[in-house]
Amino acid sequence: MLKELVKGLGTTLRYMFKRPVTVQYPEVKRPVRERFRGRHELKRFANGQERCIGCALCAAACPADAILVIPAENDPANPRSPGERYAAVYEINMLRCIFCGYCEDACPTNAIVLEHQYELSFYDRRAAIYTKEMLLVPPDKGHGEPPPILQQLNRQPSPPAKIDL
Repeated sequence: MLKELVKGLGTTLRYMFKRPVTVQYPEVKRPVRERFRGRHELKRFANGQERCIGCALCAAACPADAILVIPAENDPANPRSPGERYAAVYEINMLRCIFCGYCEDACPTNAIVLEHQYELSFYDRRAAIYTKEMLLVPPDKGHGEPPPILQQLNRQPSPPAKIDL
């Protein structure tokens, strides 16, 4: 018993004199790993059209049933996405989402991508439902930017989110 007590105190004394690893969080953000799955984003094509074609394969692949996709017919005069349909309603319940990435794998157009933003907080349940307007990147962004960590390493995203169909 005394041996275990001395061993525990030895570990405590060893770390007592080392400098603590402290990150000043709001000002300094820690880089995340390349394969980190954070906040969802709906990407666009370079011409500004939405990548999501409303197929709802992401919703079918989601094990937590966190995604709701309601498709609508595309207007031929002013199409929102290539093809016959687009996602009129696209919602993700972030309280249910387990960030598994199955939605990203199931998407045939690479429309939904889990990016590297990890600051997800909300104060009520209604704010936890991310709508299409919250998820869609602005039209001037085109494909969306690669995550900052990949820009620093000069590497392409994997799976490639910049595939044009």
